Amino acid sequence: MDFNIEDEEIKKLNAEVLENTDSFEAWERLVRASEAIEGGAINRNSSPQAIATARDAYDRFLAKFPLLFGYWKKYADLEFAIAGTEAAEMVFERGVASITTSVDLWTDYCSFKVETSHDPDVIRELFERGAAYVGLDFLAHPFWDKYLEFEERTEAQDRIFTILGRVIKVPMHQYARYFERFRQMAHSRPLNELVPPETLTQFRAEVEADNATFQTGPKGELEIERDIRAKIDSFHLEVFTHTQTETTKRWTYESEVKRPYFHVTELDHAQLANWRKYLDFEEAEGDYTRALFLYERCLVTCAFYDEFWFRYARWMAGQEGKQEEVRNIYQRATGLYVPIGRPGIRLQYAYFEEMSGRVDIARDIHQAVLDRLPGHVETIISWANLERRQVGLEAAIEVYKTQIDSTLVDIFSKAALVVEWAMLLWKIRGSVSEARQVFKRNLQWYLQSRHFWAKYFEFELAQPTSAENEAEHYTIVKDIYTQLIEKSRMALETKKDIANYYLTYLQERGPKDAMKEFLQLDREIYGPVSVQSASIKASQTKGQENGHPPNEIDEATLRQGEVQYTTYFKQHSQVLPNTQGLAAFH
Repeated sequence: MDFNIEDEEIKKLNAEVLENTDSFEAWERLVRASEAIEGGAINRNSSPQAIATARDAYDRFLAKFPLLFGYWKKYADLEFAIAGTEAAEMVFERGVASITTSVDLWTDYCSFKVETSHDPDVIRELFERGAAYVGLDFLAHPFWDKYLEFEERTEAQDRIFTILGRVIKVPMHQYARYFERFRQMAHSRPLNELVPPETLTQFRAEVEADNATFQTGPKGELEIERDIRAKIDSFHLEVFTHTQTETTKRWTYESEVKRPYFHVTELDHAQLANWRKYLDFEEAEGDYTRALFLYERCLVTCAFYDEFWFRYARWMAGQEGKQEEVRNIYQRATGLYVPIGRPGIRLQYAYFEEMSGRVDIARDIHQAVLDRLPGHVETIISWANLERRQVGLEAAIEVYKTQIDSTLVDIFSKAALVVEWAMLLWKIRGSVSEARQVFKRNLQWYLQSRHFWAKYFEFELAQPTSAENEAEHYTIVKDIYTQLIEKSRMALETKKDIANYYLTYLQERGPKDAMKEFLQLDREIYGPVSVQSASIKASQTKGQENGHPPNEIDEATLRQGEVQYTTYFKQHSQVLPNTQGLAAFH
């Protein structure tokens, strides 16, 4: 194939990746195409352009998806063909730093080291590093087998026995075969290698005491050693029984892990539930090291699920003196894994940094979210509250004003921010009049915002009344209702839902003749067309004149515009009285 044609193909695939950076399939096509340049065997004799293209594709791909252990191995093989051992080792190092709990990647890396290094101590050091990261994995047997295989090459029987002594204590899938090998070797190993010195001293003392009590003459050293070995064998069998028990307990959860590696496709509910139960179990066991390792395993498989990052950070925060570890969890979650479209973990990270006294970093986190999600209401509210806590009320209001004035923020988000501005004045400053003025001055701009109207009603209905101001308050609430019906630009059904605020108000707090007004409005709003009010008829007619069923466009537009912050207000809003439709929307 002509290289120019290949070059055009790479450009096309690069454009696809830039258009949708989250598309795993597009990235995969780019990597495959970059590998296929010049016949698909890139090596040190390939053109500089082909080498640069392949490296660039792998670097960008693995920066986006760093948990794909198989591609780190492929990239290392590529670098070995291009630049040799040192370059391949650098890729392996990047890989194991990105996915520290990958049994496969550590096994591949150690295998590579065995084949390319002539220094047993250097190789052994790498195996020990790997053991610290993956030795506790339930499926760690390929790694341990490779380690044992290496020591067999060096004919280091003492080291083999030591490794087996570690492995037989690990609850893992193939624990039994390691124990059988350990037990066989134990028959020919010196006593001082079989158990810790203090245990050996104890066993010898027990054998000698038994000898003095029951024997007519002293036993020889060989007989004493035989009896000590019998006690040691029983001791090892107890270790085996304990490991067997621990393995069986974990098998309940391990057998349900259908995908122990990372992939971009979603996990089903059963898989997620199993990880939750497994973490519950390991935490209850009380072993910090094992719980930590399970979290790290879980967050390879569940890297895109922020619930597990939240859980990991909270668990780690509950361990004494682990503040930096908590920070590292948040940084990994926000910097690499959880999509920006779910900014909750980023806001939690901001709270952590604020708690730690690093307020500027907390501000930067909020700004970074808004750079990617302009107008994201929950983030803006969080930022305003940060400024209120750290600087004061006016600083919080300034955040709202700045965002409301921004051309990047849509009309529905602005309406929500105006509401929050008014709530600050009311609940923090304690000024009902100032809050009311914010609602009144901004009403004309947000005639199509359901949230604005609902909150305006809620605000006024929350104000206490007395005999002295009852009439004035009635006038204020009625005026809101009138503007809702006559001026708002919402769907008819939405108007009806929000009108229930006023109807409920008339029932619960209206004057003596309130039921006359209540029944009149009930007829005008909910009655047949022949008795509906002119404003209600006009709302319905407007939709029909546009060639759509009544209110279809308004309702669709409203839902599309307000979807950004419904999650936040689901947690913070009251449900309208007697309005089943609105409750479902919230």
